[in-house]
Amino acid sequence: MPAQANAALVVVVTLLVLRRQMRAQRLDTERRSWPLPLILAAVALRDPQLLDRRDTAWSVVLVGAGLLAVLAAGSVWGWTVRIWREADGALWSRGTRATLAAWGGLIAIRFGLFGLGEALHLRQSSSALLLGLAVLLLVRTTVVNWRARALEPPGRAAVPC
Repeated sequence: MPAQANAALVVVVTLLVLRRQMRAQRLDTERRSWPLPLILAAVALRDPQLLDRRDTAWSVVLVGAGLLAVLAAGSVWGWTVRIWREADGALWSRGTRATLAAWGGLIAIRFGLFGLGEALHLRQSSSALLLGLAVLLLVRTTVVNWRARALEPPGRAAVPC
């Protein structure tokens, strides 16, 4: 997939996910949450230019740093989401201002990593962003589902997390 298409896909998916996360939505902890991240990761890993062949070592370090950043950001994002159980037992979630701050921090880190890659004269593929988005979504969903399952069972008082 061309770099512009990957970048557009990252922007579209990010905007859709952010819009969705900032609205209250019913949580289904039994729903499969891995298909979209798996598809995004598969598309990213198919790109032969994911790593710069001229300087593979620095390229691996940069992609690895980006993945570590999204692992951390996905965890933070998952912990900043408000989760509650309604009287009928349904689980709900909604992003908070801290969720937006986590996204802002991740975007700043990504720009910093991009700048570092430019300073090192590395060719950077947008597939690294796509792979990072896949990891981010998977980690966030895992954290939110884990937190949701830890809430009191239906029938008890609803306590927001």
